[in-house]
Amino acid sequence: MGNLFSRSSNDLPPKIVLGIAVLGLLLVIGISYYFTPKYSRVGYMPTQPIPFDHSLHTAQLGLDCRFCHSYVEKSGFSNLPTTQTCMNCHRQVKMDSPKLAPLRESWETGKPIQWVRIHQLPDYVYFDHSAHVNRGISCVSCHGQVNRMKEVYHDKPLSMSWCLDCHRNPEYFIRPQDKVFDMDWKPEHEGKEQITMGKKLVEEMGIHPPENCDACHR
Repeated sequence: MGNLFSRSSNDLPPKIVLGIAVLGLLLVIGISYYFTPKYSRVGYMPTQPIPFDHSLHTAQLGLDCRFCHSYVEKSGFSNLPTTQTCMNCHRQVKMDSPKLAPLRESWETGKPIQWVRIHQLPDYVYFDHSAHVNRGISCVSCHGQVNRMKEVYHDKPLSMSWCLDCHRNPEYFIRPQDKVFDMDWKPEHEGKEQITMGKKLVEEMGIHPPENCDACHR
């Protein structure tokens, strides 16, 4: 009786083992990247051309977020401050500081400061800043306690599941409109009071965050 399998089938077991090993390696690589801060950029803190201290300007000096990010309530994007905005103060304050040399150079040459972008969504994601802050979502919800950061870093994952958590349960995150830019504000009793207040605000403002794909992928 002849052999049931051809001689080439002898190579099949090592090929199967090799295939399983390759798949296992790809799985490990995928998990180590896509399920860790490397993918979500959490903790990313690049060196900026000017060491701008948010905690000094906001927590100590009391500058409102909108003094520098002036279009955040009107535009889909949160603008960075222009050289003119910075010079409104620094023509009088710390004029000769070595740390502000790039600012003075920008003022003299007219070339914008090359700030390094920290929070960056993929090109296929649509996000409108004004739609969120005008519905009671604070800067803290997406960017963390920026007013306490000496150097701003990427604090939240900004992943799809993270965004959907808020869209599905907005009452956990929404706050009164006059508290949106008060980054230290918290309800007196964060748990129960937040949910009760949040549900009321959601109903009053008729908020129905979309969960369908084309809401964010346009």
